[in-house]
Amino acid sequence: MDAAIETEFPRGIGKVATRELAAHGYTRYAQLTEVTAKELLAIHGVGPKSIRILGEELAARGLGFVG
Repeated sequence: MDAAIETEFPRGIGKVATRELAAHGYTRYAQLTEVTAKELLAIHGVGPKSIRILGEELAARGLGFVG
């Protein structure tokens, strides 16, 4: 079984999205402020639902994606 991936992201984005974001070096919200939503969508397994949820979480923290 896969060990749990340590990220700040909510479970609602899905296991695949969480795993793929971590594989690309994204595990914290602050890191997401350095990329565009389009760049994240280009990662296999990261879809519009994940981007919407992450965008809402960023906004709740007074943060956002680039652009």
